[in-house]
Amino acid sequence: MAHKAGFVNIIGNPNVGKSTLMNAFVGEKLSIITSKAQTTRHRILGIVNGEDFQVILSDTPGIIKPAYELQASMMDFVKSAFDDADVLIYMVEIGEQELKDEAFFKKITNAKIPVLLLLNKIDKSNQEQLETQVQLWAEKVPNAEIIAISALEGFNVRAVFDRIIELLPESPAYYPKDQLTDKPERFFINETIREKILMHYKKEIPYAVEIDTEEFFEEENIIRVRSVIMVERETQKGIIIGHKGSALKRVGVEARKDLEKFFGKQMHLELYVKVNKNWRSDQRQLRRFGYNQ
Repeated sequence: MAHKAGFVNIIGNPNVGKSTLMNAFVGEKLSIITSKAQTTRHRILGIVNGEDFQVILSDTPGIIKPAYELQASMMDFVKSAFDDADVLIYMVEIGEQELKDEAFFKKITNAKIPVLLLLNKIDKSNQEQLETQVQLWAEKVPNAEIIAISALEGFNVRAVFDRIIELLPESPAYYPKDQLTDKPERFFINETIREKILMHYKKEIPYAVEIDTEEFFEEENIIRVRSVIMVERETQKGIIIGHKGSALKRVGVEARKDLEKFFGKQMHLELYVKVNKNWRSDQRQLRRFGYNQ
């Protein structure tokens, strides 16, 4: 049997379930998931290997209208998803009517590659609503194949994956067959810490935060990590730390538990908080944190 390989890029509005789908395909928690918009900031590759296939999945930030430099960089990751895709997945959820960016929508409807339009969260709908939505999207994106799914419940996820393999071109593998992602260990440490901040802090705090893992030492039985939580203002630093350090301790404990599962090893995690003024609008800082590539 011929070997198939290709890039499958997932796009859609914020909170549509892209990261949940990606993790379901890969079988590992590569993309962090929270109920807040803009949880995904980078383009993350997840690689699924079989004897005769390699599926390279790409989870991108949710499509928004940028308000500052960081968000503009996030949208550059989405634009790049159109450049190398062999199959494009456009995710929408029940009740959704349109993509927030008209230019992206035109790219989808004019795509020359196969487009799978996944209608997600059908566990929250009834048959009548589902049929109405399928008809709506069939008219809006006539070039797409529409599949109803529930990424969270796993409904139709396997069917979508099988269809992806059918659509992939014949090709040798792009990455070594034992590789799971294109991101280094420090990236997953940073994202796990940021996920806990998204979960436990409100308003602007999670969006003003970036994580920088300064030290990563892997020993036989333990991984020792030192990470810095960057914020934009002194007041945010106080909120992150909390009364007698209680809020920061909670982030550290929860992140360490998740990282021990991910790496399969005991973790020693040290967290510090620093003020890095207006980093979200600073091109040099954004490059340092892996944006503006």
